[in-house]
Amino acid sequence: MDALTALLREAEEHHGAYEATAPAHHWSDWYAAYIVARSTGHSPADAAAAAGRHMATLPA
Repeated sequence: MDALTALLREAEEHHGAYEATAPAHHWSDWYAAYIVARSTGHSPADAAAAAGRHMATLPA
């Protein structure tokens, strides 16, 4: 549980930079992509980039 809490807080920190310039979106889409990337060994920066790429694939 503590690891998931820490990962969610980390995602929250990195999501802020995305949110500042992103179109309207649901935060859970970005968080899910970020958490999957981090869970598979990506760095925080790479996970944030992966989440951004994922968001670009979603319908507007």
